[in-house]
Amino acid sequence: MRTLTLTVDINVEPDAVMAYASDPRHLPEWAPGFARSVTPDGDEWLVQMNEGLVRLWFTPANADGILDHVVRLPNGEEVMNTMRVVSKGCGSEVSFLLHQRPGMSEAQFAEDAALVQADLQRLKTLLDD
Repeated sequence: MRTLTLTVDINVEPDAVMAYASDPRHLPEWAPGFARSVTPDGDEWLVQMNEGLVRLWFTPANADGILDHVVRLPNGEEVMNTMRVVSKGCGSEVSFLLHQRPGMSEAQFAEDAALVQADLQRLKTLLDD
């Protein structure tokens, strides 16, 4: 299994990036490949993906730039997603650690990496304006 770090620089202070990206209701705007819609369900969120409904929860709100989140797939598998927002110059760097899951082919991993990078770029586009 491999891990790939995907990043994007955003010309906005980390607090503003955190405020936007930590709100799951914004996922369909910047990560439409992952979330078609998001609905609150107690302390978790129900996310409609192309593959079906999944559950999502973020780490508690924090001032440390930690946007880690867990996705429970329809088959019950829980996928931990490590995401950070750090200060970089007069803006921010957002990083996402993508893990190749057991049984995931190299082609699937590359496709997943391209989707995540596109989502990060979309986040940049939305916030840089």
